[in-house]
Amino acid sequence: MKAFINGMGNISPQKSWGIDSLLADPIAYEGNRLTCVEPDYNQWIDPKQLRRMSRIIKMGITASMMAMKQAGVEKPDGIIVGTGYGCLEDTGIFLSKMIENKEEALNPTPFIQSTHNTIGGQIALLLQCQAYNQTYAHRSFSFENSLLDALLHLTETPASHLLVGGVDEITGISHTIQSRMGLFKRKAVSSLDLFATNTRGTLNGEGSTFFVLSGIQGEQSVASVEAVTTFFKPTTEELIKGLSDFLHQANLTAAEIDFVLVGKSGDRDADRAVGQITSLHFSTNAIGVFKHLSGEYPTASAFALWLATQMMAENRIPPIVSVSPMIRPIKTILVFNSYFGHHYSLMLLRKCRDTR
Repeated sequence: MKAFINGMGNISPQKSWGIDSLLADPIAYEGNRLTCVEPDYNQWIDPKQLRRMSRIIKMGITASMMAMKQAGVEKPDGIIVGTGYGCLEDTGIFLSKMIENKEEALNPTPFIQSTHNTIGGQIALLLQCQAYNQTYAHRSFSFENSLLDALLHLTETPASHLLVGGVDEITGISHTIQSRMGLFKRKAVSSLDLFATNTRGTLNGEGSTFFVLSGIQGEQSVASVEAVTTFFKPTTEELIKGLSDFLHQANLTAAEIDFVLVGKSGDRDADRAVGQITSLHFSTNAIGVFKHLSGEYPTASAFALWLATQMMAENRIPPIVSVSPMIRPIKTILVFNSYFGHHYSLMLLRKCRDTR
């Protein structure tokens, strides 16, 4: 079953909302941390409610509202959220207070709001939506499994409109801990020059991306999600076979893919398998990258799906994304994502109609 994308909302380290042209003025970051460019939340959420919301809740609700406005949907038939880390800010507050107060007289609010499903729950409360509500916290497969869940639902009820998203945030505590683990670049580097480096580590990122999906093509539909699959710690041979099987099931050859959006992270070691497979299978295809724009985080594939759909809508590849030039109009895009060299996913998109 395919899912048609009828609306999108995205808050990311780039100016990805309220834009006329995709990545016309990409933002460069110095260091190893990319933070979201946030909108005026007062335009989307009641100011009285805003005071009680953490940053990730604000980003999640606002991105979902953007997607529903674009799709012309007031209330979805289901809410499915993927998040690898959940509400880190509230988790950090709760744990810090636990230590400071020696586990006594703790305020339960940060604990209540720290659970992964808080984002989907807050969206449902705001919309008074009592329909299906699910949160996937499967590390870097969180968004992909949310998509798979949506595809299963749309197989049974194709007329439904499902709100599906991926959300993760950076906090000072989380960034410090992950930096100690050696996940990020140790020397300062401009984010837009990420792939010019040949060192270990990547750039920390965050984002909130939502889609309104339906099993029936509508006037707003720009692209359809044709297939999704994941691979955990595969060998290079297993990954190559999985890619071949994925394309075979979609009745496509590698040469028929118009554009491949690759989730390289700039980490010399983690990108090795992706580089080998891209060179082997997609040597004649148009290629692009995206993590110098979003940074690396568990649900970065949601940003990639938004970027791929937006490129289809505008029928162009921004120069900052392109590695090899577009050789023909974009009708199919393959998103090939990798997370630190052990989580891999494939998402196939097909254009629904000519937009420009």
